[in-house]
Amino acid sequence: MSLNSQNPMSNTSFDVKEVLNTYTAHAKWFVLSVLLALAIAYVYIRYATPKYAVQTQIQILEDKTSGSELDVFQDIPILGGGKNKVEDELHIINSRSNFIEVVKELNLNTQIMVQGNIKETELYKNPPVNLSFIAPDSVLNRANLNFFITISSDTTFGYTEEEDKPVKIYAFGKNISTPIGDIVITPNVGVFENYKDKRLRVSVKPIEDVAQGYRARVVVANPGEFSNIVTITLEDPIRDKAMDILNSLVRIYNQNAIEDKQIIADRTSNFINERIADIATDLSSVDQTAQDFKTEEGVTDIAAETSVNLNVGVANQQELANARNQLNMAASMQQLIEQQGSYEPLPTNILADPSIASITDRYNQLVLERKRLLKSSNEKNPVIVNLDQQIAGLKSSLQSSVSTTINNLGLTVNSLSGQQARFNSKIYSSPAKERALRDITRQQQTTESLYLYLLQKREEAQISAASSSPKSKVIDKAYSPSKSPVSPKKSIIYLASFILGLFVPFSIIYAKELLDSKVHNMHTLEKIAENIPILGELPRLGKKDEKLVVKEDRSVLAESLRIIRTNLDYLIKTKASKAGRGNIIFVTSSVPGEGKTFLSTNLAMIAASANKKVILIGADIRNPKLYTFFTGGDIDKMTKPSRNKDAGLTEYLYDNTIEIKDIVNPMLVHQNTIDVIYSGRIPPNPAELLMSSRIKDLLDEVGKDYDYVIVDTAPLMVVTDTLLISEYADHLLYVTRAGVTETKAVEYPIKLQEEGKIKGLSFIVNDVEASNLGYGGKYGYGYGKTQKKWWKF
Repeated sequence: MSLNSQNPMSNTSFDVKEVLNTYTAHAKWFVLSVLLALAIAYVYIRYATPKYAVQTQIQILEDKTSGSELDVFQDIPILGGGKNKVEDELHIINSRSNFIEVVKELNLNTQIMVQGNIKETELYKNPPVNLSFIAPDSVLNRANLNFFITISSDTTFGYTEEEDKPVKIYAFGKNISTPIGDIVITPNVGVFENYKDKRLRVSVKPIEDVAQGYRARVVVANPGEFSNIVTITLEDPIRDKAMDILNSLVRIYNQNAIEDKQIIADRTSNFINERIADIATDLSSVDQTAQDFKTEEGVTDIAAETSVNLNVGVANQQELANARNQLNMAASMQQLIEQQGSYEPLPTNILADPSIASITDRYNQLVLERKRLLKSSNEKNPVIVNLDQQIAGLKSSLQSSVSTTINNLGLTVNSLSGQQARFNSKIYSSPAKERALRDITRQQQTTESLYLYLLQKREEAQISAASSSPKSKVIDKAYSPSKSPVSPKKSIIYLASFILGLFVPFSIIYAKELLDSKVHNMHTLEKIAENIPILGELPRLGKKDEKLVVKEDRSVLAESLRIIRTNLDYLIKTKASKAGRGNIIFVTSSVPGEGKTFLSTNLAMIAASANKKVILIGADIRNPKLYTFFTGGDIDKMTKPSRNKDAGLTEYLYDNTIEIKDIVNPMLVHQNTIDVIYSGRIPPNPAELLMSSRIKDLLDEVGKDYDYVIVDTAPLMVVTDTLLISEYADHLLYVTRAGVTETKAVEYPIKLQEEGKIKGLSFIVNDVEASNLGYGGKYGYGYGKTQKKWWKF
């Protein structure tokens, strides 16, 4: 018997042992779940495709061919000196156009897979067959086709486009008609012998889809904010394939950079050649004029008196010529900017102004980037629109800078012209012939200096084009840091599976406990019934187990009933010491089916086995069930049967002429002697009938003659019959059924006792599982053992 009053903290204290017992009672499910999870992990690892990590490292080289005046302030963060210039290169490397070129170069859109029993493996190098597509590139690049090949002999193979359809036999080298055009399949001598009678799957996918897939898988990263080192990583099932992809990506990136520089160099060289051709004509004309003048006028020497003025004038004239030269170049540059379209590169290093050179370099970079992006996009792309805006801004700035340079050079030319006029006034005092000769000489020198200047710039442009270097330097070619695959990771998968195997049953049990609102054993009931005695619990019986205990029974049911009888005796003695014998015991429950009649009958049997005088009364006159327990070959009536064998409690309450002895049935049940009063016929007015005073007379009378008066009453929450006669009970045994009775239903009789409507309340838990019996243990000392099944722990 358990009294919660003995442990007032039982409702609030946290019992760690109880929580552990909740989960350890289901240890077999934890073990099975873990084994199942580990088995699934093993199968996954066994058939998962391993992936290998491959990486390469490059160093982004700085382009020192152009600069800006702001470079001197690069240490000041506010002016952008601390910006990492490698970030743009990361996006260029990972551009969609680069990956499209990689896929085309390595033919990655076509895969040949050899099929196994469960999974298939790609044949990257030395496939057993060679494929030749007779179709335009525009169709092949967008094709999406799968077909199957079975090598049947040295000269023939089977072909089908559906995996489950019969194959058609073709000879190697013959055209095969497919939805994307004809295909010619030839054997790869020396290799295809190993794949005879094996099924190959050929997959042709759109190039753009394949490129986008690899672009999403390739990781391009910069290890440090101010570092020029770039690490490119790719995970793929085929290590050699991943290496080829990374090496091709770096090579294509460098090749595109060189091509960009070559375009700018060619544009500059063409512009200079055009200017040289024009100036060469002018120089030839000036030389011819000087020759004709000297021949006609006979001029051979310069007068000594004009040597000083002439030298000074020549120096000034040279400065004026240089200024005019720069002015002509600037004007030509301005004309070129205005005449050509907005998306063509401009010549560089024409003017000495470094700001114009810097703007021109940036303008050319954006124009080339725009052309590259247009290969795989259109002019409505937000990136192209953004580039157009930047190019328009740079062109406007370039026009403004060139205009400013022209104005400045014009002022310089005007100033030098004024100075030259003063020198000329002195020179013109000399003979007209000498003056004319001087003019021709100056013009000749000016044209020659401009000609030499352009020749020098052309050589510089040719040297720059010849020495075009890539944007990056390969530090490490593509390699695999580890020979082991990076996925699947066996240790992590097994650990995760082990944790998942524990978590699944844990979460199920936790959710079940969290949502559980049923009574399961006496320990569960103790948490609800604070000061109400719990006499014990009855085990769950199987279909083959006996429903009635016999004399000297040692089953778990009999042992649990003895515990209940012992606890009940304690209550009876306590009650008897206060008033009367205290042996009137009512047995009830919340609803039908919770085992009150089962308890009443077996409690009477176990009390009778102790040589006690017991009477069992069926007071559930609405739904009598006692008859079902007292039928069979081992149940006999005694030699003194009742006077009225058909009379029961209903007849006694209805007919005042019937006495108690007329309804008592002495019974011999499995060698136990008990008296039984059946319920009788079902009356039309059971509630009114139970309100008769004769029920009190009956209980008072049998209470004097018997040691135990056990009354099987109606369910308490269904009808009011039990409440009508509850005042006559010394003890009210309230039966709950494990897994059936709601915890809220237990609160109902407790509330009734608190209101004084019932008394002597105590609980009994019926149909308890063996694992929940008692406090996780079992009754008895080895009697009535059952052999466990092989699958139970």
